[in-house]
Amino acid sequence: MKVNCLVCGHNVDLDDVYSDYEGMIRCFVCSTLLEIKTEDGQIKSVRFARAMGGARGAAENGDQEG
Repeated sequence: MKVNCLVCGHNVDLDDVYSDYEGMIRCFVCSTLLEIKTEDGQIKSVRFARAMGGARGAAENGDQEG
């Protein structure tokens, strides 16, 4: 399963441990925190939680739902 970072666009690869998960993940490229929810291996929502470093504030309205 892949999640696109809402700030830098990098693909964050998630393994099967995240098939039923609700919580935070971090983009390894820009260190942005994303709040995700998955069910049965499907991404239900991705929300911008907090940007770190130079990316701060770049995606304050970056909600994706699918």
